[in-house]
Amino acid sequence: MPQYLQRGSIPPKRHIAHRTTPGYQGEGIFYEEVISTEGFHRAYSIAYHLRPPTRVSAISAMPPKPVAMAEPDALRHIHLKTSKIMRVQDAIHGRLPLFQNADVRITRSRPALEQEFFYRNTLQDELWFVRSGTGRLLSMFGAVPFRDLDYLVIPRCTTFKVEFDAIDQTDLLIVESKGTIGFPSRYMNPDGQFRLGAPFCERDLRGPQWVEPVDSEGSYVVELRDGDRWTQYILGNHPFDVVGWDGLVYPFAFNALDFEPITGMVHQPPPIHQTFQTDGFVVCTFAPRMLDTHPEAIKVPYAHSNVESDELLYYVAGQFGSRRGVELDSITLHPHGIPHGPHPGTIAASRDAKRTDELAVMIDTFRPLHRTEASLALDDPSYPFSWI
Repeated sequence: MPQYLQRGSIPPKRHIAHRTTPGYQGEGIFYEEVISTEGFHRAYSIAYHLRPPTRVSAISAMPPKPVAMAEPDALRHIHLKTSKIMRVQDAIHGRLPLFQNADVRITRSRPALEQEFFYRNTLQDELWFVRSGTGRLLSMFGAVPFRDLDYLVIPRCTTFKVEFDAIDQTDLLIVESKGTIGFPSRYMNPDGQFRLGAPFCERDLRGPQWVEPVDSEGSYVVELRDGDRWTQYILGNHPFDVVGWDGLVYPFAFNALDFEPITGMVHQPPPIHQTFQTDGFVVCTFAPRMLDTHPEAIKVPYAHSNVESDELLYYVAGQFGSRRGVELDSITLHPHGIPHGPHPGTIAASRDAKRTDELAVMIDTFRPLHRTEASLALDDPSYPFSWI
């Protein structure tokens, strides 16, 4: 979890009256809401609303959105050329699911429309990687401005709306996680602070900027997603009516170029690039960095068999030293049980290199990933044979 933050006005103790005059219906208080995780056992935030956050005037079921999965096929390496994806809908409904398992769904989104409603994922944390684009993630916690190459971590049950500065320049990788998205425990000391040797720290995390509460009654549409089930709620007041909050649960941003790569005399294993941790998968950032310094070092990764995980890579920028045939916005999946490694010629080509400008996002899952039907249209069938 990120560090403790406090924004706006809060009372000196939890669960006591935060007084105002006259208050909603003359009750003379702001209304406390506790946002807690794992019941009441883990991290939480407490927010104070102008009106009770339970003011719902209408509820209606929306059409479900099950994902069509591809029929099981041969176990092989996969290369998807996702730059082909068309711009459709908004960043919520225009997501194109590519892979999923019980822990995670991995999607791409190139939105064509702004989000005209509030959105709340009730079952999953969301991790947005902003391939390109700028804008603001708005919630009751405030505004998180974002830019190219930002990760946006959005805890489940956060009602939010995203505003883009230029929708036609926005390109996203969106990861939906059953488990809580946090940081690797080995990066943290027993006091909850990032260790001095961690590749990033609290200073790199950008929490919400304070925004004054919206004091407005009316009809406000919130679309709730509960797995494949969707429900529309109409609230009687604007959901961003918070006068203050504090805690550890809130959306935040972290830029991939703020990751401080760890290098060595010889090639270091992928966990040194780890950025986020969940129960079911990890996320790593391959950021621009110096290469290995041993005079006999092989400066691209060794061949590797994933014995217990699937490895997905999203290629964002630069030249990925160990690959050929991939392009910007390519996604490769190297599944469990099959060795993968540097393509022919890449070892020799990297021999005199001192630095790499590559930028890629890697998602390693602990259960096999399954393809969606939508992914089939993006497939490069020659990729499994590209090591010949």
